[in-house]
Amino acid sequence: MPSRARLQMSLAIEPLPLKAPFAIAGHRFEAMPALVATLSDDDGHRGRGEACGVYYLDDHPASMHAALEARREAIEAGIDRAALQTLLPPGGARNALDCALWELQAQRERRPVWALAGLAPPRPLPTAFTLGADAPAQVAAGARALAQARLLKLKLDGDAELDIARIAAARAARPDVRLMVDANQAYTLQRIAPLIAALADHRVELLEQPFARGREADLDALDCPVAVAADESVQGLDELDALAGRCDFVNLKLDKCGGLTEALAMAARARALGLRCMVGNMLGTSWAAAPAFALGQLCELVDLDGPSFIQTDRSPAVVYRDGLIHCPDEVWGGAGGVASRSAADAAASTPPPQVPRP
Repeated sequence: MPSRARLQMSLAIEPLPLKAPFAIAGHRFEAMPALVATLSDDDGHRGRGEACGVYYLDDHPASMHAALEARREAIEAGIDRAALQTLLPPGGARNALDCALWELQAQRERRPVWALAGLAPPRPLPTAFTLGADAPAQVAAGARALAQARLLKLKLDGDAELDIARIAAARAARPDVRLMVDANQAYTLQRIAPLIAALADHRVELLEQPFARGREADLDALDCPVAVAADESVQGLDELDALAGRCDFVNLKLDKCGGLTEALAMAARARALGLRCMVGNMLGTSWAAAPAFALGQLCELVDLDGPSFIQTDRSPAVVYRDGLIHCPDEVWGGAGGVASRSAADAAASTPPPQVPRP
C-alpha cells in the first residue's frame, strides 16, 4: 500500500456455531471460531479480515489474537502488505491482517479489491457443496437436500467399506451431479486400493488429500484413474514446487498461506508448474469467503460453501443460487460506496464460467 499513515487495529474472536455438527476424518466440529481483525485510519477508511486458522497445525483464533497483539506497535505504525509478509509467518493471523489491508486500500483508493489485484470484474462461480463423513443414508439425504448443487464433495474418514458406501449412496441419490471426495489424510498407500477401484465406478472426478501431510512421496506410487488434489500437503508458496508432477490440483486456502497476497502468488506459480488450482476456505462467514471468491476467479475448481454451515452469517452476505456462489462487492472489499461492477451485475451480462472437468 502506498501510504504508511498510522492505523488503529481492533481484534475480536467470534464463536461462529454451526447449524449442525460437521464430521471429517479425525474431527467433528460444532463451531468454527474465527478472529476478526479491523484496521481503520484517521480518514474514516476501514478494512476487515476474518480467519479461522489451520486447526490441524494448532493455529487457532486465541493464538492468532496473541500473535497480532504482540505486533500491535509495528502494525499500527502503518504496516503495508509487503512488510506483513515478513512480520508474520503464513497462517490465520497473517490472513486476517492481509485481508484487512486489502479492503483498507480499496476504500482509500476507491477501487474494489478485484481491481487492485488486477483481476477482471468477478463472475459468479460454480461451487462444490460439502457433505460430512456421516452414515450413508444421511449422506444420501443430504445430497437430495442440496437440490441446487451441480458439484458435491464428500468427506471420507478412512474406513474404505464405509467410504465406498457413502459414495454409492450419494451417486444413487444424485445421478445428475459431479462428485469429488476428500479424505483429509485418512488413507495410506497400503489401504487405499479398494477406494481407488470404486472411484471410477461411481463417476468420482477428484480425490483430495488421500495421504498424510509429509507422505507426499507416496503419491508417486498411486495409480489413480481420477484427478488428485493436495490440500494439507500445500500450505504456502514454498511448498508448491515439491508437488509438481505428484498431483493435478492444489487447494489454495487463505488461512493456510496467510492471505490473499500470497494466494495470488501461489496461483501464478502453480500455473507455471503445470498445476491446476482449487480454492477453498476453513468454513467461516462471508467475510472469509469473499477474498477467496476473488482468488476463485483464477481457479478451475471452487469449494466455497463455508458460510452455508454457519448459524448466522454476515449482512450483506454471499448468495448461493443455482449451484453458483455470488459475491457482490458490498460483502467485502468494495470501494466504500463508489459504484463498481458487482458479481450480480456481472451475472446479468456474462455467462458463468464452466469449470473444466479434471
